[in-house]
Amino acid sequence: QVQLVESGGGSVQAGGSLRLSCAASTLSHSVDYMGWFRQAPGKEREGVAAIYTGDISTVYADSVKGRFTISQDNAKNTVYLQMNSLKPEDTAIYYCAAGRGVPGGGVTDAAWYDYWGRGTQVTVSS
Repeated sequence: QVQLVESGGGSVQAGGSLRLSCAASTLSHSVDYMGWFRQAPGKEREGVAAIYTGDISTVYADSVKGRFTISQDNAKNTVYLQMNSLKPEDTAIYYCAAGRGVPGGGVTDAAWYDYWGRGTQVTVSS
């Protein structure tokens, strides 16, 4: 079992930045990839970014490429999402997730994740 706790959400004006953190109980062999997802009111959950914990390769949704950066700190068992140039459409609850094995449907597909945090709210005002 892997526990995940997100933090770092808040309110910011458009163009601003936030850094989300996801503290995991382990990033060892129990976890092969970590992802950030978001869900806005009335919309489906969307994969934002993901990182393979082994080779540290990353994947981003087109909507956040060049603005968001996912990274991990193995010593702290923590994955980060640095969000720059935030837009009002980035407003959502952001969730951290962890998965094992090979994500056959793609690493930004929520169906391939085994563990989820409770989420943190990000609000971007215009």
